[in-house]
Amino acid sequence: MPKSLISKSLTLWILLLLALTGAGFTPQPAAAAPSPQTAGPAEGPQVITGEFTYSNDFVLETYYVEHAVALNDMTGFVKRDKEWELPIAGQVLGFLQSDPENNKASYRLLLPVKPEGEFNDVDNNDKDDPGVQIFAVTYSPNLTGGPYSEGDDPSFGWPTYLASVKTDTENHDEVISGKLIVWAPDDKQAFPTGFGKDGLLFTSDDPAAAIPAGYSIVDLDKNPFALSQSPENDLPLYEPDDVAIKDFSSLSYSAAFDKMFEILKKEYAFNGIKSKQPNWNQLYDRVSQKVKAAEKVKDPQAYFLALQEFTFAFQDGHVGLDGGDIGNQIFDTATNGGYGLAIRELDNGKVIVTYVLSEGPASQAGIQVGAEVLKFNGEAIKTAIDKVVALSGPFSTDFTRRYQQARYLLRAAPDTKAELTFINPGGVSQTAALTAIPERASFSASSLLRNYDPNALPVDFKILESGAGYVRVNSNYDDLNLAIRLFERALSTFESNGVTGVIIDMRLNFGGAPLGLAGFLYDQKIPLGQLEYYSEKTGKFEPEGPRDEVLPSIHQYKFKKLVLLVDQNCYSACEIEAYGFSRIPGIVVVGQYPTAGVEAEVARGQFLLPEGFSLQAPTGRFTLPNGSIFLEGIGVKPTRRVPIDMKNALSTEDIVLQTAEDIISRP
Repeated sequence: MPKSLISKSLTLWILLLLALTGAGFTPQPAAAAPSPQTAGPAEGPQVITGEFTYSNDFVLETYYVEHAVALNDMTGFVKRDKEWELPIAGQVLGFLQSDPENNKASYRLLLPVKPEGEFNDVDNNDKDDPGVQIFAVTYSPNLTGGPYSEGDDPSFGWPTYLASVKTDTENHDEVISGKLIVWAPDDKQAFPTGFGKDGLLFTSDDPAAAIPAGYSIVDLDKNPFALSQSPENDLPLYEPDDVAIKDFSSLSYSAAFDKMFEILKKEYAFNGIKSKQPNWNQLYDRVSQKVKAAEKVKDPQAYFLALQEFTFAFQDGHVGLDGGDIGNQIFDTATNGGYGLAIRELDNGKVIVTYVLSEGPASQAGIQVGAEVLKFNGEAIKTAIDKVVALSGPFSTDFTRRYQQARYLLRAAPDTKAELTFINPGGVSQTAALTAIPERASFSASSLLRNYDPNALPVDFKILESGAGYVRVNSNYDDLNLAIRLFERALSTFESNGVTGVIIDMRLNFGGAPLGLAGFLYDQKIPLGQLEYYSEKTGKFEPEGPRDEVLPSIHQYKFKKLVLLVDQNCYSACEIEAYGFSRIPGIVVVGQYPTAGVEAEVARGQFLLPEGFSLQAPTGRFTLPNGSIFLEGIGVKPTRRVPIDMKNALSTEDIVLQTAEDIISRP
């Protein structure tokens, strides 16, 4: 998650607006006001320290490894400009010590004798005064390049995540609480002492009073604002309340479910979208009764199954349930038996056998690879597939659901009987009686994860024998700095070796944080979706920050041909990444399927429930200028689709990659 995304959208919180007024500061005991040009180093604030805790660990423990805090110039907020970038000259960094085992961190920041921030005249006296410099302390990890925010790694003067101030997402991210650091060049400047009648900071109705020269710590939670010039000051940083995990684990089954349900009923990302919004009342009536029944007998498995039924009511791949050991046991029991074969549905509607386990039930019944399946237990095979509830759901797209339904049709408890009607290649129709055995080989053979390497780097690359450069983006849920460096290293290597074309493989990437990697290959901005969240104030989904976009990188790379590989195992942030690539003029998008069509924002929809269960549901959605939903349920579609026919379905080669190489090699 780049710093720009932190400040724009991903982690904001919801608090009540504080309408504070006052006639002047209530200074705390302090030394005489210093003049920064002449004051000794022991006068006024010099050191800022603080601590913070966090519950959502993806930022500090996954996305970033180079941690710091910064003295963040608040000019962007004063100007109400969320795209105001911090100038390099005014940036000051401090040391941050993280304690991931306890989800907390501490920091220490030394104030410069004379800061180089922007001056803002905020005293509302209708005179042209020099003004003051206004700062907050913020978490400032390094995404790429050097430790400072510059170039491809900008930050903005409107902090909303792990900052010494709090903002209100219900009111355009207005600052409502916390502490600021203010520096005045002399004792003739003034600063607000309250929020004024409009409840907003740095607006024309703010009362103001003189502020001493040098640094002052301004406490926005006092009325009027309190001021301190103590040499050392403690400023905690705040995790946004709405991003903090909703921990209902200490409640009863029913109470936890009810609290989660009430939040999602209002805030679920796709409320109001036909085919996406569940029937909330019917869903509650059905599932809550099963939750209560499980609670009555204290049955964790029954509780898990009730929650699973809840998640399966959504047409949304971002909705998910983690049942820990209990969930794993239920899944293993439901899938550890099979009939020793795997099937796949072709573009022409036929269903064929793509794998037969040696000496398994299907093999012993004479079923061969390539056989066409006609019926399952006397029912037309397509109808039988339709009825399957795939345990890997829910799904955002029909093609993903259908693929998984075909896989799960052939899972059964050992000793389960079934009949399969089929035609072997060159043969005639026949029906075989099968008995399931404990085996997972056939399930693995049809898994989209069969080539997944959990130990792979986030990005790897090579030059293929065909001469094409091949770079695979394995994960956006990793060390983001490393991912960007490896991707650019790939492009640099390809450039130095004079490859004519580059293949970018996004087929097996479960998402995380979009990095805008397309910016290395295109010198124009690429518009993305506009993030929206439900507003308690208006009762509607409202825009959150500016529209996201891929920005051109400072260092550009050019190749004659570009090919992007996509598949249904590219989810969420992977899809945003793939979409950015797909907008590069001349690129060819190759695949048998679109990306998964699973696109939403889930940071605010994390729930801890009893029995160690956790549930996730999106609360932020992305829209296009015409109001339609961005990518969800659609995905990034191939412009060169590789057909799913008999030949390709039975091939042991990577036919999608071969197609891409043919495109690169073609004159």
